[in-house]
Amino acid sequence: MSDDYKHRARIFLHRGQLAQAKTAYEQAVADDRLSTNQGALSDSLGNLGNVCALSGDLDQAEACYREVLTIQRTEQNQHAIAHTLVNLGNLCVGAGTPEKARPYYLEALDLLTPLNDHRALGILYHNLGMEEARQREWEAATTYFTRALDAHRIVGSEEGLALTYAQLGKTFLDAGDLRPAEKCFNNASEHFIKLGNAPGEAAVLRLLADVYLRVVDRVSAGRCLERVLFLATHFNLPELNGDRESLSHFHQSTPPS
Repeated sequence: MSDDYKHRARIFLHRGQLAQAKTAYEQAVADDRLSTNQGALSDSLGNLGNVCALSGDLDQAEACYREVLTIQRTEQNQHAIAHTLVNLGNLCVGAGTPEKARPYYLEALDLLTPLNDHRALGILYHNLGMEEARQREWEAATTYFTRALDAHRIVGSEEGLALTYAQLGKTFLDAGDLRPAEKCFNNASEHFIKLGNAPGEAAVLRLLADVYLRVVDRVSAGRCLERVLFLATHFNLPELNGDRESLSHFHQSTPPS
């Protein structure tokens, strides 16, 4: 019966029906507890934790992940332990206590580095960079984001490159280092275009327009804002009204030639 519940849960999850997926995984967990297969129980608990995290039930998600971690440490599955530690760190970020995520992330880093799991390392370095940026530790944040980019390139993760270039650009921007910020935002934009991710491209171009305004390159800033408004209009982005106002204000403030 456990496999049937897991199959149903995957279908519900694919459909975005989180409540039904949660119920199905809870039933799978109950069945797996009656068996002696700790690996199956760990998988079911992990999936239940993921659904709870998506649903916003962070307390139950944490309980699931901690039980999973206990099983994984008993079985000494280093790779699985690392991924669960990352999940626990992500919960801390989601709960608004990102400073508590750092120990989980660092322990996961110690486990993943010798395993050469570059896909996981790219995500983990990105997360660590975000935490350093929140602390306004610009140099450390830049180091982590750069390592994340290296890992994303190894596995060819367009999404990872787009997101990390965007965050590295924002780090440079917040630190007042405008030229590296410009380069990162342009790189991020190119990767978002490859992904067909209009919201991501628009978000980066808004920041890039800010960079150009700060360096008094109004031509480039105007092009960015016009592209943003096109994307917002064409894809009906929620920022449409704000983007329309931004471009209007830009034109009003442009001195006559």
